[in-house]
Amino acid sequence: VETMEQTGPRSVRFTFNTDNRELALLMGMRPILQKAQWEGRDFSQSGFDVVPIGSSPYVIDRVDPGRSIRLKRNPDYWGKDLPFMQGLANFDEIRYEYFGDGDVVFEAFKAGEINSYREASAAKWAQRYDFPAVANGDVIKSLIPHQQPSGIKGFVMNSRRAPFDDWRVREAMLLAFNYDYISETINADQQPRITSYFSNSVLGMQQGPADPQVAAMLAPYDDLPEGTLEGYALPQGDGTARNRANIGRAMELLAQAGYSAEDGVMRDAEGAPLTFTILLKQGNTEAQNIIDIFVQALARLGIQPKVTVVDSAQYVERTNSYDFDMAYYLRRLSLSPGNEQRLYWGSEAANQQGTSNWMGVQSAAVDGLIETMLSAQDQDDFRNATRALDRVLTAGRYVIPLWYSDHSMLAHRKELHHPARLPLYGDAVGFQPDVWWYSED
Repeated sequence: VETMEQTGPRSVRFTFNTDNRELALLMGMRPILQKAQWEGRDFSQSGFDVVPIGSSPYVIDRVDPGRSIRLKRNPDYWGKDLPFMQGLANFDEIRYEYFGDGDVVFEAFKAGEINSYREASAAKWAQRYDFPAVANGDVIKSLIPHQQPSGIKGFVMNSRRAPFDDWRVREAMLLAFNYDYISETINADQQPRITSYFSNSVLGMQQGPADPQVAAMLAPYDDLPEGTLEGYALPQGDGTARNRANIGRAMELLAQAGYSAEDGVMRDAEGAPLTFTILLKQGNTEAQNIIDIFVQALARLGIQPKVTVVDSAQYVERTNSYDFDMAYYLRRLSLSPGNEQRLYWGSEAANQQGTSNWMGVQSAAVDGLIETMLSAQDQDDFRNATRALDRVLTAGRYVIPLWYSDHSMLAHRKELHHPARLPLYGDAVGFQPDVWWYSED
């Protein structure tokens, strides 16, 4: 922001000095706070003694630290009669309650203490909703389809250091990771696989060779990963526990990267065993079960990784400093990607602690395509730039992807309702509770 000036009693003008079309949107999302309430106060001092005065349809009515926050509808809300508010903010009171354990939240919902519960596990959705309130119709199970990007969830490989600084080793890991068998074992094959960072959306890369518009955006770069232009697809297993063909191909790639198996141990040219550390957070049972199967597959390659399970604080500390070789990774993406992409996989972020670029991507193509996306003049250019970026990231083979859901699973009391016409983004910000309402009929 180069300058800002008041242009009238209820208007302000911001002037930007960067060709970045998302900045106006970001500025429009800034919260509006009452000047008189904050004059003379130190923003860096936290506490609950001051309840912020905002400009939304709701005001903060009561805060019970660590337990709940209650919002009440503001009868004097400035926009309540404007057309854009029709059908929104339908509840007189909204209360968010906080729990330290996910199982306790679910039990509270079953007991009727909570009106709505968002389920994340397809297996639990199929197996755990047999309690009386569901059977008698007091609780409704709603599936909310969406076309949001899948994002990337799986096991990220740190390319800052060996052995994952070589794409062939990363590809060997993808081949050894027997996805089909793991998905059936862990997830009952209930959800589709993540095929790229923006899959399930209009922003995702298309299968096969890049179309002319995307290829033209990729053409200026000479650091494209293998398969970017021609088309890269994740390895497919044969569904068996042995996964013989993929294990064989993984052996070939490791040999190309300078490794060889001696007496059942994969070694580098100096004879040192190929090993690495897999970092997991305590309590992530699903990730640990997946890794148990993966480790068995790696043993067939002569690789014995070290699995390290740490508490939440240590996990944050080690991932912030990129002190791992492989770790469980989750990065959600939206239908409106923008400046945050630099922090996710920009080269500058790779050398800064605490960013989301855990894999250590340092690519002129990635950096350039993010800028192309940010300066796009129309929807077609924006989509093509994102599809090109998706190709480079996916072909970089930085993450072993797992599965995603193309719908949200919401269980709620029968008195809660939502519109029949569902938005493209499904159950995202702006859906619940914004457009929901309460009715006993």
